[in-house]
Amino acid sequence: MAAEGQAPFIRIEGVSKSFGKFTAVNDVSLDIMKGEMFALLGGSGCGKTTLLRMLAGFEQPSSGRIFLDGQDMSGIPPYERPVNMMFQSYALFPHMTVEGNVGYGLKHEKMTAAERTGRVRQMLDLVQLTALAERKPHQLSGGQRQRVALARALAKQPKLLLLDEPLGALDKKLREHTQFEIMNIQERTGITFVVVTHDQEEAMTLADRIAVMDHGEIRQVGAPTEVYEHPSSRFVAGFIGSINMFDGDVKHNGAGLTIAVPSLGSDIVIETGSAQSGDKVTVAVRPEKIMISRDRPECANAFQGVVKDLGYFGKDSLYRVVLPSGTLVSVNSVNTTRGSGSRVAEWDDKVWLSFEPSAAILLRD
Repeated sequence: MAAEGQAPFIRIEGVSKSFGKFTAVNDVSLDIMKGEMFALLGGSGCGKTTLLRMLAGFEQPSSGRIFLDGQDMSGIPPYERPVNMMFQSYALFPHMTVEGNVGYGLKHEKMTAAERTGRVRQMLDLVQLTALAERKPHQLSGGQRQRVALARALAKQPKLLLLDEPLGALDKKLREHTQFEIMNIQERTGITFVVVTHDQEEAMTLADRIAVMDHGEIRQVGAPTEVYEHPSSRFVAGFIGSINMFDGDVKHNGAGLTIAVPSLGSDIVIETGSAQSGDKVTVAVRPEKIMISRDRPECANAFQGVVKDLGYFGKDSLYRVVLPSGTLVSVNSVNTTRGSGSRVAEWDDKVWLSFEPSAAILLRD
């Protein structure tokens, strides 16, 4: 992560990209610092890959400018940019060995044969594939192929590495392991990484900062904890993780906000926010911030319901509780003991739900 006060390594100024009448990226401005692991996060068609391709030079902005390390990239072709890109498909050459794939991009570099060999070995050591140097891609696992593609992308020592859905082809367990491998490699090389992903957990794990995109626009930029705990809008709150949202009217603004929430059947109290009496607001609460119990808790925000659905995930359980108003509330509860006895409740049980005033997020749009 770059030091505070340092000039941005990548500056995107008012960039838009249109394909005919369709606007894929709309007036995006963004600063990315040197040495950051930065994630562009969003659903399909949000513009994140188009923005990545403009950074690489595969697409030119319809308007706006992109600066890399202080240099205007306008009109500079991909092969003249200090940028490399790791594609989602990995795009390995099937007839080449691991060593051949990693060294392919160095053929036209001003290096001696010994220097190229040394660089390839350095990259194989970096991704822990030295022992597999003579294998072909079809003899590797998905995770190993991913590391070959990463080593090849890093071999030319770019100033900026772009990764397009780098872990999409891996299974869940391997994906989780590989996330930490990529983080360690990025930290060791100091190269700026920009990752495109639709996977919220992947972005939260990998990135120093995240830009959440929607319909070609950036809705929020911040550290993973900031985006998760303090979303700037209903869209961001709903896109990042699971969340419960309740519409209400502010009744009182004093030591805390008192909000009438019809769907909960009662008033609730949350920490003071930027709202006045009579304002219509949305109160959002993450499922893991809600407590579930059989007995009424001593809490200002408590309401009763019936367990409609129950999902067991090993480490935790998901309860979907229906309230008298018909509203469904999702609650995550950690299973701290072994066996079915660890669950707080079963299907059709009456339960109490509660949350602390500090757990609620106040949203205005």
